[in-house]
Amino acid sequence: MLDRQEQLGFEGEPARRGRRWLWIGLGAFVLVVIAGFLLMGRPATKPLPAAKGAKGQGQLLTVTVSAPGQQTASTIVTGTGSLAAKREMPVGVAGEGGLVTRVLVDAGSWVKKGQVLAVVDRSVQAQTAESLAAQIRVAEADAKLAQANLDRAQQLVGNGFISRADIDQRVATRDQALARVRVAKAQLAETQARNRRLDIRAPEAGLVLARQIEPGQIVSSGSGTLFRMAMDGQFELRTQLSEADVQKLHVGAPAEVTPVGTQTSFKGQVWQVSPVIDPTSRLGIARIALPYNPALRPGGFASARIVAGAVTSVILPQSAVQSDQQGTYVYILNDKNEAVRRDVKTGDVSDDGVRITSGLTGNERVVMTAGAFLNPGQKVIPQLQKK
Repeated sequence: MLDRQEQLGFEGEPARRGRRWLWIGLGAFVLVVIAGFLLMGRPATKPLPAAKGAKGQGQLLTVTVSAPGQQTASTIVTGTGSLAAKREMPVGVAGEGGLVTRVLVDAGSWVKKGQVLAVVDRSVQAQTAESLAAQIRVAEADAKLAQANLDRAQQLVGNGFISRADIDQRVATRDQALARVRVAKAQLAETQARNRRLDIRAPEAGLVLARQIEPGQIVSSGSGTLFRMAMDGQFELRTQLSEADVQKLHVGAPAEVTPVGTQTSFKGQVWQVSPVIDPTSRLGIARIALPYNPALRPGGFASARIVAGAVTSVILPQSAVQSDQQGTYVYILNDKNEAVRRDVKTGDVSDDGVRITSGLTGNERVVMTAGAFLNPGQKVIPQLQKK
């Protein structure tokens, strides 16, 4: 009997545990169902009322605006070209020429006006000059004797020893002797001038650029250029510019020239603007005068930056300028913060921005950004641009 009860007791324990978990599961299900009904039946929470005007402000586009005013901007013309002597002087033989005995200068030498650059042999010409000088002395002696004879004759003419005809004859003799003196002197001067022209001299003060003569060389008037000089050592840049850029330039415009291979710029100014335009290339030449500097070498290549003038106008960033089929325009804001289209004309574009030549005074509130997303009459929230 006891064994039977113990057997039932051991068999009932698992059954009781199963029923317990069943009741727990049913209770949890009932709680979930009740909670669901409660949530479904609860009224929705009403949103807080928006501040007055918040809805309208949230729909407006915020744009950056600024009153740009007017600025003075320089008109810059750029070009490239070759360096050269401003006034290049070819120097050759001015006289008869002959054998070169000495060359006194070389390329890079500074010389004065009239300074001897090379000496040509003049031994024969020197003997000719000596002969002419002797002829002058002979003619002067003859003239002196003729004058003495005339003076004595004039003292005797009053006593009747010499006739008036003899006096006239002696006067003529004296005058012929004086004339021969003048002729001899003129011949000597001519010979001396020719001898001086044998020396090759600098026509003006300046810098010797090239030397094409050596001692022992025989030169003549057909030898061509023996030296090339830059008058006063002045250089220039001959830059080719478009027809439109040439129209902007004027004599005296300041410029900066930068030779190729260096970062150094040299200040100069436009001293000549070509009066004609090449009909083929449609280019003109501007010549920029430069002072001497060893870094400037004729024949070299250089770039130029010329200040053609200054213009006072409105300058806007490129983001503010729009364009379409009707032209170029910007947006400005009226008193109601509404976008208003304003047609403008633009000029040069530089690192500072776009120059507005007409259409704005600079006092308007111009939309600097987001102009591409606006429509005329659209109301916006302006935000002042920070300087």
